[in-house]
Amino acid sequence: MIKSSSEFLLDRTGAANSFDYIVCGTGSSGSTLAAKLSERGNARILVLEAGGDDGSDLIGDPNRWPMTLGTELDWQFVAEPSAHLEGRAIPYSMGKVLGGGSSINVSTWSRGHKADWDYFAAAAEETAWSYDSVRELYGSVEAWGGEPDQLRGRRGTMHVQPAGNLHPFSLAVLEAAEAAGLPRFPNANGRMMEAAQGCSVLDETVLGGCRQSVYRAYLHPRQSQANMTIVTNIMVSRILFEGRRAIGVECVVNGRVKEFHAEADVILCLGAINTPRVLMQSGIGDADHLRPLGIRMISHLPAVGDGLHDHVCFGCVWGAGVEKLPVAPRSQIACFWKTDEGLDSPNAYAYAKGGPTLTPENAARFSPPESAWTLVVGVRLEGRGKLRLTGTDVSVPLHIETGFLGEPGDLARVVTAAERARDIGNQPALAAFRSTEIAPGSLPPSELEAFLRRGLGTFWHQSGTARMGGDPANSVVDGRLRVHGVDGLRVADASVLPRVTSGNTMAPCVVVGELAAKFILVDSLEGVGRAER
Repeated sequence: MIKSSSEFLLDRTGAANSFDYIVCGTGSSGSTLAAKLSERGNARILVLEAGGDDGSDLIGDPNRWPMTLGTELDWQFVAEPSAHLEGRAIPYSMGKVLGGGSSINVSTWSRGHKADWDYFAAAAEETAWSYDSVRELYGSVEAWGGEPDQLRGRRGTMHVQPAGNLHPFSLAVLEAAEAAGLPRFPNANGRMMEAAQGCSVLDETVLGGCRQSVYRAYLHPRQSQANMTIVTNIMVSRILFEGRRAIGVECVVNGRVKEFHAEADVILCLGAINTPRVLMQSGIGDADHLRPLGIRMISHLPAVGDGLHDHVCFGCVWGAGVEKLPVAPRSQIACFWKTDEGLDSPNAYAYAKGGPTLTPENAARFSPPESAWTLVVGVRLEGRGKLRLTGTDVSVPLHIETGFLGEPGDLARVVTAAERARDIGNQPALAAFRSTEIAPGSLPPSELEAFLRRGLGTFWHQSGTARMGGDPANSVVDGRLRVHGVDGLRVADASVLPRVTSGNTMAPCVVVGELAAKFILVDSLEGVGRAER
């Protein structure tokens, strides 16, 4: 059943407050995990979501996704002002609604590169994260609606299809990308995610013009099961412990504190910002940070909140030509490449859309016309950010540092990505759609650097703040997503990924949820209990 917190019987006591599993968060990982756990008919599952219902037209229509930002559907985080970005503070949106980010994103399905998954397997010391294993898992996750491909599944839970009704502009961008040296692939996943670079029609989770969020695909069909309880508008504040054993969660709703107990596991699926927040508020993190706040320590794990990784984002803009441009604020194509041939996977990508996309600072400098188009470029950099508590109350803001351009060589990578995007945008194939290059144009190096420092934003692919690894000194969870040093507590969301994947993170988060459910099931069958850990 699904209930708002006001409908839920929050004053229940005793056994009525006890469940087998408590899943915190209904984003891409949480919805997947809860649904898979519910397949065990005797397992009682409580799912807690801080946001509300996903019935808004802003969610159902994927072309209205920009209108969700800054609303009640968004956590509305803001990063700290950064000297690397000329003192700018980056808005750091995350979904606060059933479905999490999958309910407010651009609906792009990007599996992550082969090298990403093999990197994760090595870091986690767990073969289930390897590319060969994950590729097979994707085959069972996807309900692929495109041309037959031996690497794509057709009977899975998530509807995935190539962008339909291709606009001539999109076809011209693909032709331009090929002319700029990017080989074209049949689809944006499969073999393209095994290659060093490429371009293709984009894959999306849209059916009949409607968003198919992970929540709608996985969890919504199971909401009426007798063993499933989903509660909205309820915020998890901390994890409850007996000794070093997690026994439940404390929640805040309408100013009241309520507790719920878990007989088996508590699983945090709150995303790469809120998951480390709850861990730290519960006494799991860097003791030097938590003790001065008066938080009782449960486990000293200095990596909690560190290693924040994300894709930077910026726009290269051209004025419109004689041919009509698309209106939808979503790309139909994807281009991937490396800014350095020594990298193990593509770290740069570009999407194409009608309209100018610039930060307010760069828009003021270049004054783009409304009739324009943009290659929106993303880059994975080496710099890492971090987040810290500013107090113990759940209502106080977090201190978030993005780490953008924080490592030597990061600016050079962004410059190289901008040069490749400009090469694509200035190809003859796009001549009919192009009048003049608006931004950045042929700027001298110092002015191009200023353009990028003023122009970098985020793709909202936050990852890495509770990363997997075998050593508790520099990781938070092991390869089976169990939090180091405690029992009965796991993390399953993008925070466990040791680095951000190549491309959007919705699909990798579904993998995280699928694997978390498998790990929990196998451990329970094998009798891996609290006493053994």
